[in-house]
Amino acid sequence: MVINIITAIVAYLVGSVNFSVIFSKKIAGFDVREKGSGNAGSTNMLRSVGKGAAALTLLCDILKGVVAILIAIAIGSIFKVSDKALLVQIAGVAVVIGHTFPIFFGFKGGKGVATSLGILLMTNWQIGLICLVFALVLIILTQMVSLGSCAAAILFPVLTLFIKQHFIVEDGSGYFIYSIILAIIVLYNHRENIKRMLNGTENRISLKK
Repeated sequence: MVINIITAIVAYLVGSVNFSVIFSKKIAGFDVREKGSGNAGSTNMLRSVGKGAAALTLLCDILKGVVAILIAIAIGSIFKVSDKALLVQIAGVAVVIGHTFPIFFGFKGGKGVATSLGILLMTNWQIGLICLVFALVLIILTQMVSLGSCAAAILFPVLTLFIKQHFIVEDGSGYFIYSIILAIIVLYNHRENIKRMLNGTENRISLKK
């Protein structure tokens, strides 16, 4: 139990490092949460700061998910934990919660999509790649990042029902519940986007710019 709590705290702290706020202040001299959609994520960075800052934010947010999973594996190995799969799941959920509610930035963070992508690619690279391609196709077709993000979040639990291999820690019996939790977090964070999509007023990005 103590090891689970330590893993959750460390992963949460990793997630709480909000790169969009750090980079926007450093590069543009303002907090990205005060501009555009008010979201501390790469899409708002793209609109408010620029392509370079958005790409850097995206990469760093993905790496947060990767680092959190690697830390969970390391903790499991150091303390010889028998259920490393559980540690992976705890770290995955905790890092996304940290990204969404960062303790270092007033508990106002991003929506957790990029960090979730890092988690997916580490948890099961095959599922991660399928979700990534699926999201990108939808984004290209609709020019709505939120639609691709929400659809990929829903696809993740579905894929865990059919794909039983390539998990970073095999014995993936609990990964379905884990995927449901992550999907709920992402969908909850996109609740306003979902309302706008249903109303036909969701913001779109220009892929030509």
